[in-house]
Amino acid sequence: MSANGADLFVTALAVIFGLVLGSFSTCVIHRFLAGKSILSPARSFCPSCGRSLTWSENIPVVSYLLQRGRCRGCGKPIGARYLLVELACGLWFGLLAWRFGPSWALVVYAAFGWMCITAGTIDLEIFLLPDILTLPAAVLAYPAAALLLGRGWQEPLIGALIGAGFLWVLRFVHMKLRKVEGLGLGDVKLMFSIGALCGPLALPLVFVLAGVAALAGSLIYLRRPDADGLKTAVPFGPFLALGAMILLVWNG
Repeated sequence: MSANGADLFVTALAVIFGLVLGSFSTCVIHRFLAGKSILSPARSFCPSCGRSLTWSENIPVVSYLLQRGRCRGCGKPIGARYLLVELACGLWFGLLAWRFGPSWALVVYAAFGWMCITAGTIDLEIFLLPDILTLPAAVLAYPAAALLLGRGWQEPLIGALIGAGFLWVLRFVHMKLRKVEGLGLGDVKLMFSIGALCGPLALPLVFVLAGVAALAGSLIYLRRPDADGLKTAVPFGPFLALGAMILLVWNG
């Protein structure tokens, strides 16, 4: 197999693996939002009627398109979120494989991006970054950057502390001045893993990218029926994650 053929094979394999994990991500998202156990029942089920899905209904993207976004049993819409999350994970894994090839960077960034997509989707829905996702990422990102990515122990630690510390200070100041929470602690925990993986020198660009993305996202939130003008709340976590993911693919 030629070098180009091998690269294409690795990328295709990464896309397929990303789609499969994207399907698992939709399961985690739905069950967390519904207050159900993530592990039980083991089989996926229709969010409307609760019917267990067969293997042919669990093929990422393909099953959704063949069933036209509806449950085969009750016929009710499944929701575009399932398709979009699967596609996002598949695209993310494929981009990483194309950019880095078989490497620890592919593994570490793929896991981080999966967490970002899953937690970010939940945050978009209920303004909460789940500890069950952000805390393991915060704990593992530092040793992963130091050992697997070869960054040494100092740079990832400085990045994590500066990133998380900066957001914590912003949160504290906002609480003092406005008497209302402007940033959640989930954003601070997320920023710890972002800082460790991106490094201290990249943090300004992460915040710029996140700010631009949040500004664009706020235009969508302002069009919602429950919008309250300039007082409309907009989650920042998904845009922080997006900024970090763009930077990782771009700069490595």
